[in-house]
Amino acid sequence: EPDRPRIHGLCDTAFDHGRPGVDHAAAFAELRKELANLATAKRQHPGDDLTSTLVNNRATTLTDEELVDTLVLLVGAGHETTVNLITNSVRALLTHPDQYTLVRARQLCGGRTWPTDLVEETLRWASPIAALPLRYTTEPTQLFGASIPAGEALLLCYGAANRDPARYGPDADRFDLTRRPSAHLAFGYGPHYCLGASLARLEAGIALKELLGRFNLALAVPPEALEPLSSLVACGVTELPVTLTTIDRTR
Repeated sequence: EPDRPRIHGLCDTAFDHGRPGVDHAAAFAELRKELANLATAKRQHPGDDLTSTLVNNRATTLTDEELVDTLVLLVGAGHETTVNLITNSVRALLTHPDQYTLVRARQLCGGRTWPTDLVEETLRWASPIAALPLRYTTEPTQLFGASIPAGEALLLCYGAANRDPARYGPDADRFDLTRRPSAHLAFGYGPHYCLGASLARLEAGIALKELLGRFNLALAVPPEALEPLSSLVACGVTELPVTLTTIDRTR
């Protein structure tokens, strides 16, 4: 528990590509060091947690380096992404009152599909991972009239693909819970499809259903005051101040 703020800070630094003078490589190396220390502590004093299971399960054949890489993956892909998905969903609703009203109407009617619609449209409209660095061309390539030589680094942008007018129509930039179909590339495609996609959908759906079922929410700051993450990879905001009003369930 005492290590959480430091690990959180190192993750934020590793994902933050916009601040000048930040040594991201050093932050990532320090994050790996912290997680290696965590693994050592859990080996000596195991608990009821996933790290202890990975460290102490004799059936696990991970090397020390693979173990740390797995923990880095759990923190990055299992936390940063889900936080952004939940935050982006709430942000989308609070900046689109008509869609918030639609969710409220469905919720009050006991509709079963609104959490799914909300999660899927958020994944399309504001993908938690907006871009994937890096992929490299293995041979000279022509793409939309541009000549890309072999060995060139490419930044693949899910965020742009998920708002492609050719796929989603002229209103592709609009957040719309009634959009059909809502297929997207937020989890990738093909052999690199996200292994945690089902878990991410489940986590976000439960969190949003509980949050919106207990509270009425409103932005505590103007929408233009929300500061986006300065990251080439992650899509979200640095913070999302809201006011909460408890819903009277007795009415």
